[in-house]
Amino acid sequence: MSRSYSGHAGPSSSAPLQDREDAPLLRSGSPTNYGSNDIPDVEEIVVDASIKDSDGEQSISGALGDEGQNCTLLDGVPKEHRQLGTFSAAFLIFNRVIGTGIFATPSVILRSSGSVGLSLVLWLLGAIVAACGTAVYIELGTGIPRSGGEKNYLDFIYRRPRYLAICMYAMYAVFIGWSSASTSVFGEYALHALTSRTPSPISIRLTGLCCITFAFLLHSTHLNWAIRLQNALAVFKLVVLVVMALSGLAVLFGVRGFELDEPPRNFEWSTMWEGSLSGGTNAFVTGMYNVIWSFIGYSNANYALSEVKNPIRTMKIAAPLAMLSITLVYFLVNVAYYAVVSKEEILGSGRIAAALFFGKLWGDRTERILSGVVALSILGNTLAVLFSHGRVIQELGREGILPFSSFFASNKPFGAPMAGLFAQWFVNSILVVAVPAGDAYHFMLNTSTYPISLINTFVSLGVLLLKSSVLKYEWKPPFQAWWSITCFFFISNVFLVVAPLIPPARGFRPYERLPYWLHVLVAFSISLVGILYWYIRFVWLPSGGKYRLVRRQVVQEDGITRTVVKRLAL
Repeated sequence: MSRSYSGHAGPSSSAPLQDREDAPLLRSGSPTNYGSNDIPDVEEIVVDASIKDSDGEQSISGALGDEGQNCTLLDGVPKEHRQLGTFSAAFLIFNRVIGTGIFATPSVILRSSGSVGLSLVLWLLGAIVAACGTAVYIELGTGIPRSGGEKNYLDFIYRRPRYLAICMYAMYAVFIGWSSASTSVFGEYALHALTSRTPSPISIRLTGLCCITFAFLLHSTHLNWAIRLQNALAVFKLVVLVVMALSGLAVLFGVRGFELDEPPRNFEWSTMWEGSLSGGTNAFVTGMYNVIWSFIGYSNANYALSEVKNPIRTMKIAAPLAMLSITLVYFLVNVAYYAVVSKEEILGSGRIAAALFFGKLWGDRTERILSGVVALSILGNTLAVLFSHGRVIQELGREGILPFSSFFASNKPFGAPMAGLFAQWFVNSILVVAVPAGDAYHFMLNTSTYPISLINTFVSLGVLLLKSSVLKYEWKPPFQAWWSITCFFFISNVFLVVAPLIPPARGFRPYERLPYWLHVLVAFSISLVGILYWYIRFVWLPSGGKYRLVRRQVVQEDGITRTVVKRLAL
């Protein structure tokens, strides 16, 4: 039987709905109706609107009407809670993508490719992969316009065994410190901007902890101000990158006041391709891997769609607008680097490309200004990541998947998902403070990025299945990515999953002392934890305890719906 992504009204009957096993449920965490035969121990029912839950919340059922009503019932968020417009959604993506990458990664990409020309080709390929990923996530976001991101998509596509996919995803959402890597280097850049002294490791860690704590408190208690600050930092980053790009172009075209005593020859055809693939195929793969990750973040608005005004229309505009802006500034800033700094200086200095750029144009003293710019960029990135992933945890609470689901589902006491934000703050803080120095930054970065490639692989494969005749689900979102685009995105993510398993070339090891595959092992271990949690809660305990799990949707005091899981004795 075909199942619709948009839901439908339950059958009419005079019998009490709570006694009917065929009554559908408009689930808080999924936009479709599920039957009760996937796992015998779990039953889903709707209770009549007049029935109150034990904690005073009202259970609901109802039909879906026009698009606006449909969106409200699908995600259970009243219109007054939708605060993000088109530019706020675009800035949410912009802040997530641009952290430290464009300031530090170009030197790594150049070293991996071997030449200026090939490094620009790598950036172009990365932009193509990002454009494909953006199209796929626009399709998913317009088809399922609610917060939660991949939680909704995996739950919709991979329905059997029931709840297995969402339980595995939940472990990643809760236990990965999505901001830990960027927060851990925030202290280094911030302190360097404030003082010329070399900061101690303890002061760097404490400053990083202050960064994530500030983001948590602001998002938890003053949501409107947090959004304003996010947007302001995104505008600041955009202005800085545009100024850098224009300055580099001014040097390239010989504008008065931007002349260099010894301009580099990076764009002369005889030298532009010199040294291509000098590091071998493995080095090129490493460069491709790094450039693709520099664009990661195009799905960030999908995590908070329940708080976006007119989410379908906004997704169609905000995501392409953000990613097109990012692609343009990335490419132009790279051109600016090569217009000002020679290839030999970038490869031999040991400094990041941005520091060399600032030093040659405006003097070495401006390096502290650059550190301040990078620190503010990291702060914007931290705010955007925490904003989104706090809402993913909240959606898992509304779904009834997490223990203490009412705690995580709540918006109390300040109208924001404080519990979900706290969970992310807690994990990130532990990692920032407790992980030893040395390989810590790269390990935290890889541990937070590799799971994304795993998740994107299954998400893109699922979209391909939805487009084929394999899955008999009704899938007609307002926007659909071409099959070839989805297929290319799937292949690129398979590459990202497999590439870290290949022994790296000499000089390109991800860690100094740790095994190169350690973050891969951690990612798959988290998946196993999710499988174990699913089996214990949804299979073993109900079977041994002689009960089944009954799921009911209730309305909280703030008008937002969530799912309650109850035990029903057999």
